Amino acid sequence: MIRLICVDTYGWLERILEGPRAAEYNRVLSSVRPEEIVTSVVTVYELYRKLRPIRGEAAALEAVVHLKATHLVPVDDQLALEAADYSLAHSLHFSDALVFATARRFEAPLHTSDPDLKNIPGVVFH
Repeated sequence: MIRLICVDTYGWLERILEGPRAAEYNRVLSSVRPEEIVTSVVTVYELYRKLRPIRGEAAALEAVVHLKATHLVPVDDQLALEAADYSLAHSLHFSDALVFATARRFEAPLHTSDPDLKNIPGVVFH
């Protein structure tokens, strides 16, 4: 059985920007093949949006290429409804709820450093 994981924008930024938790995320991401990582398209948006002002367009696009090697999950009507339910249950913002719903759909632990997701079942907080 394939073990899937999900890493949100916080995790990818830590790794790319060599933040204080980069070693943890490097360990997590190196423990699986890219196709074993489920990635919400919301993470693509957020990563590009946050990285471009810091590192420039070329570096932001290069980061997106890494995400494209993972299993990208588009938002459909069912995922939107699941995200809305998670948002109501856990008081999550729109993007956090969509990323969390993506992880839950695949029964993948969500690796993050986002304090808004801390202490929610299914989340591995770094």
